[in-house]
Amino acid sequence: MKTAILIPARFGSTRLPGKPLLRATGKYLIQHVYEQASLARRAQIVAVATDDDRIAAAVRSFGGQALMTRPDHPSGTDRIAEAVAGLDADLVVNLQGDEPRIEPDALDFAVELLQRHPAAAMSTLATPLTSLEQYQSPHCVKVAIGDAGQALYFSRSPIPHVRDGQPDFERQPFLFFQHVGLYAYRRPFLQRLARLPASPLEQAEKLEQLRVLSLGERIQVGVIPAAHPGIDTPEDYDRFVAWYQARSTDQRRAA
Repeated sequence: MKTAILIPARFGSTRLPGKPLLRATGKYLIQHVYEQASLARRAQIVAVATDDDRIAAAVRSFGGQALMTRPDHPSGTDRIAEAVAGLDADLVVNLQGDEPRIEPDALDFAVELLQRHPAAAMSTLATPLTSLEQYQSPHCVKVAIGDAGQALYFSRSPIPHVRDGQPDFERQPFLFFQHVGLYAYRRPFLQRLARLPASPLEQAEKLEQLRVLSLGERIQVGVIPAAHPGIDTPEDYDRFVAWYQARSTDQRRAA
């Protein structure tokens, strides 16, 4: 099965305009994401899907592949559904363009889940919740996972709800999970999904993966130990730059 990792990227961002082209590290932010994706062993194709000539030019400047798409897509899923139409790929990974610390092993894991679970239309990842603050925050998307590893529901609300007492984040097996926004799709299902309207659940929670569950399709969830934060705000980017510079200094000293 051929796999493509597609990175949807747009210039506009409410909290951080021009985010893909930030380069305080000496590299474009989108370049960091692209290079991490290129380390995945399961992918034969890595490309950025964008409607912006500036982003496309930046990607090509560092030797990456850029695929131009229409400017009117409401989501990254719709953008990659258009982009994959011209590619020879059976499985498609949707990697957000603001995830410069994504682990290549996590990308491979999402692909392997689809290879091992033929009944799943798509796969995604989750990591154990570790604090009450995360559990209660609407900015942290939670996922309830069934015994066979399938997603039961995604929500911005605390799920599963603990009726008596407080949630125990140390219990084994883990019960409370934060969703990691990385998806792998079977190509026919991705193209079908992009043609469908948002479901009422999706509209209520503003979570497009609920469209999949509303269709009765299976989302296979893989659990990883931890996930690095994405870049949503200037403060997030500043933290990433500080981390990158510290790591570069350590590598120079080790050499």
